[in-house]
Amino acid sequence: MATRKKELGCGFITEVDRYLFNNGRHYEIYDKLGAHPKTFKKKTGMYFAVWAPHASAVSVVGDFNGWNPDENSMAPLGTSGIWELFIPDLSTGELYKYAITTKTGKILFKSDPYAFFAEFRPGTASITADLSGFSWTDDNWMKQRQTSDLLSGPLTIYEVHLGSWKRKNREEKEGFYTYREAAKELADYVKNMGYTHVELMGIAEHPFDGSWGYQVTGYFAPTSRYGTPQDFMYFVNYMHKRGIGVILDWVPAHFPKDAHGLAEFDGEPLYEYADPRKGEHPDWGTKVFDYGKYEVENFLIANALYWTEKYHVDGLRVDAVASMLYLDYGRENGQWVPNQYGGHENLEAIEFFKHLNSIMKERGKGAVLIAEESTAWPKVTAAPKENGLGFTFKWNMGWMHDFLEYMKQDPYFRKYNHHRMTFGLTYFTSEKYILVLSHDEVVHLKCSMINKMPGFQTDKFANLKAGYTFMLGHPGKKLLFMGQDFGQYHEWDEKVALDWYLAEEPLNSGLQSYVRDLLHLYKKYPCLYEQDYDWDGFQWINANDGDRSIFSFVRFSRDHRHSLLFVINFTPMARPDYRVGVPKKGSYTLVLDNLHGMYRRGDKAPVFRSLKRECDGRDYSIGYSLPPYGTAVFRF
Repeated sequence: MATRKKELGCGFITEVDRYLFNNGRHYEIYDKLGAHPKTFKKKTGMYFAVWAPHASAVSVVGDFNGWNPDENSMAPLGTSGIWELFIPDLSTGELYKYAITTKTGKILFKSDPYAFFAEFRPGTASITADLSGFSWTDDNWMKQRQTSDLLSGPLTIYEVHLGSWKRKNREEKEGFYTYREAAKELADYVKNMGYTHVELMGIAEHPFDGSWGYQVTGYFAPTSRYGTPQDFMYFVNYMHKRGIGVILDWVPAHFPKDAHGLAEFDGEPLYEYADPRKGEHPDWGTKVFDYGKYEVENFLIANALYWTEKYHVDGLRVDAVASMLYLDYGRENGQWVPNQYGGHENLEAIEFFKHLNSIMKERGKGAVLIAEESTAWPKVTAAPKENGLGFTFKWNMGWMHDFLEYMKQDPYFRKYNHHRMTFGLTYFTSEKYILVLSHDEVVHLKCSMINKMPGFQTDKFANLKAGYTFMLGHPGKKLLFMGQDFGQYHEWDEKVALDWYLAEEPLNSGLQSYVRDLLHLYKKYPCLYEQDYDWDGFQWINANDGDRSIFSFVRFSRDHRHSLLFVINFTPMARPDYRVGVPKKGSYTLVLDNLHGMYRRGDKAPVFRSLKRECDGRDYSIGYSLPPYGTAVFRF
C-alpha cells in the first residue's frame, strides 16, 4: 500500500501548491503566500509565507517582537524558494515586514509582496489583514456581467483619481475621501452624468503620490490613503448596486526601486530581469518584471485575478503595454538586448499577455482587460489562437493625438488639417478601440482640455462642445478624465481637488449639461455602440468638406431603425444655407444641437422632411441652418 508523502512545515502550503507556483500556474497563490489568519496545533495566530529563493535566512519582524530579526525565524519549504512561519496569538492589524538576510550577510527589511493591507505613507510596513467576512450584495450585477457583451454594449468611462476628485476639510490623511465616503457622491455624479463605468487611478499601494499610483509597492493592497480592504469592497459593491462598473489601472510593466519594495527583494534580482539592459527603464528609473520567470508570471496573473475575484472589479486597464512588448522601448543602441531571433520584441512579455488574457477569459466572469498600447502592434485585441494578444479593448492613442492636434488649431487652419479627423475612420475596425481623453493629456504643461481650445472664452467652450460631439459619434467606446466634462481650467494636479465651484459658472455649467446630454443620448441609441467595430455601423455623408471644416456622417443600428445623422461645424462661420445629403427619403428629427442640448419628451423637436434634391452624392437631402460651431444630430 502506497504511503502518503508527509508535507513539510505547517502544511498550509502543500506540495501541489509549490509545484503549481514554481510552474506559474497557481492562480490563487495569494491565499497561500503573504499573511493569513490560521489555526495550527489548536492555536490561532498568523501564518506567514514569502518567496525569497536567494536568501540565507528570513524572519518576520514587527511591533510584536520589537522588530528584532532574531525573534521569529522562518523555515524554508524544500527547494521551492518559499519560507514559512506560524506565529500564535497574533491577530489582524499588526505592522510587519520580512527581515531577509542576503548571501553577503546584509539584512533587508522588506514589505510583504502579497500583503492585503499596508501602512499609510510615509510608513512602509505591511499590515496583517483578513479579507473574509464582507457581505457582498451585488449578485445581480455579477450574473449580468457574465452574460453581457461590452463589445456591442454601451461603455462610457469616467477616469478618476480619488485623491484629487474631491477633498474633505479635515487634517486626517490630508482630507482624502474614504472609499465609503467617495462611493455615494461619485455614484451620484456618474449616474447623473450618464457614464457607465468609473476607472480608478492608483488603487494598489504606492509610496509616492506624484507617481499617481503607477509605481506600485503593494500589488495586493488597496491603498490605505482611502481606507481598509473592506472599505474598498464596500466601494465596489456600492457602485455595482447603483449599476456602475469599476475598472482599475493595473501596472505589470515596472516597479520602483524603493528599499522596502520588490527591487532586489532577497539581495539579488528576483522579480526583475537580472540584466539591467532588460531589467531597468532608463527613462523612469524603475525595474522591469522578469516575464520569463514562472513565479513572477504567477505573481502578476494571480494579482490580476485577485482584483476581479476578491474585489469583484469589472476590468483592468493595463498600463504601458508598449514598454513591455518592445525590448528597445525608451532605450538607445547598446542599452537593450535583442531576442533570440535578433528582433526587438519581448517574446516573454508576448507569451505573458496571451496567458493572462486567456485565463481571464476563462475564469474572469466577464471582467475585461484593456491595453494602453501606443504603437501599431498588430492584433492587440485578437484572440491568442489567432496570434493576437487577447485584450478585450485597446486605447486608441492615435485617434487621441490626431483629434487634439486638430482641435488646438485656429479654425482658419483646420482646413489644412482636415485629414486628422478622418484618418481614424480608416482603421477603426482593426482593433476593439476605446477613444480616450485621459489624465495624460491634461498634465505636464499640456494644458487642460478647455485651454487647449483656440479663441476667446466663449469660443473655447463652443469648440469643446463640437469636439465632444464628434468623439461621441465616432465609432469606439469612450473615456473622459474627471474635470473635462465641466471645463476645468488648470491642469490636473494630484495634490488638490478639482475646482467644483466652476460647475456653477454659466459657461462651465453649460458644457457640463451638454456633455450630460451627449452621454444620455449615447445610452439611449444603440446605433452609437452596438456596431462600433463594423463598417455596417458607420457611413460618411461627407468626409471631404475641408474648406468649410464640416463633417457629416451616419451611425446605423443593426436593424437600421433609429439611426443617427451627425453634422458638426468646426468654424465660427454660420452656414444658414447648409444642406446635407441623407441616406433615404423620409423625416429627420433633430434630437440634439449645441444651442438646445438634447430634445426630451415634451420638447418640440424640429422635424425636417427630405427633398429629392441631390447633395453629397445622395438623391435626397435636408436643409438646416448650421450656426457657428454648430452641432446637429438627427434621428431617422
